[in-house]
Amino acid sequence: MSGTNPLEHVVQHPIKEIPLDAGLLTPEGVVTLMSDHIAMTILAGLVLCLLLPLALRRSRKSGEGVDRLVTTGFAGAIEAICEYLRKEVAEPTLGEHTDRFIKYVWSLFFFVLTINLLGMLPIGVITPLAFGVHIGGTATGNIWVTGTLAVMTLLMMVINGLRLGKVEYLKHFCPGPWWMAPILVPVEIAGLLAKAFALAVRLFANMLAGHLILAVLLGFILSAGSVSTGAGLGVAIPAVLGSVGISLLELFVAFLQAFIFTFLTTLFIGMSVVFHHDDHEEATAH
Repeated sequence: MSGTNPLEHVVQHPIKEIPLDAGLLTPEGVVTLMSDHIAMTILAGLVLCLLLPLALRRSRKSGEGVDRLVTTGFAGAIEAICEYLRKEVAEPTLGEHTDRFIKYVWSLFFFVLTINLLGMLPIGVITPLAFGVHIGGTATGNIWVTGTLAVMTLLMMVINGLRLGKVEYLKHFCPGPWWMAPILVPVEIAGLLAKAFALAVRLFANMLAGHLILAVLLGFILSAGSVSTGAGLGVAIPAVLGSVGISLLELFVAFLQAFIFTFLTTLFIGMSVVFHHDDHEEATAH
């Protein structure tokens, strides 16, 4: 199976399903209540909510007063990442609204990063043998997971744009003369939806591609081994070396895609809540 179908290692494996007909949302007539990707998403949330605070507390210096606030080791690395995201990503785009959205920015980055890193662990190889169910894989390689994250960002854009910008936000949907509204408004709405679509597909495609390449390389070994032992050994050496290189690249991509998703999310929210019409008109007058 592994040698003939590389997708077996990366697609979602349902654990608990119920029959339900919801049209296009349920093309197979069932709803998945639990799967390996859902389990990994829950695990990522538990790691961030339970284990990360414990690790941060243990990484602080012992002592009294200010000394207890000094971070070392792992906590220092987390603090450096948070500071970078605040100063270099959030503040240039969110401006005065940075404090309002920075917690969402931090949560989004570490959540996506944790899912990406958990997906690199060979849990999906061990659990079928130990427990009889497939639990593992990269949840961000599932379009429903990345799509949900993108919809959350879309809601943040629209709701906060209306709440903070009110009329100014609505004016953005018709940047030209009022009589061009029938053309400009649908185009702006399509652009708004395209932002969410790009967020979902970019993360999904990049995380799926790396695992698919690994599955194909390892599938070559099994395919060659079914022919003869010598052929299997001959293919195994370059395939394993290639897999090591791809795994190192995937580690880099896990951090890169978490950053890109967070950066684009911050940028899109900033475009919805930060307005510079007065500055632009003043600069034009000068």
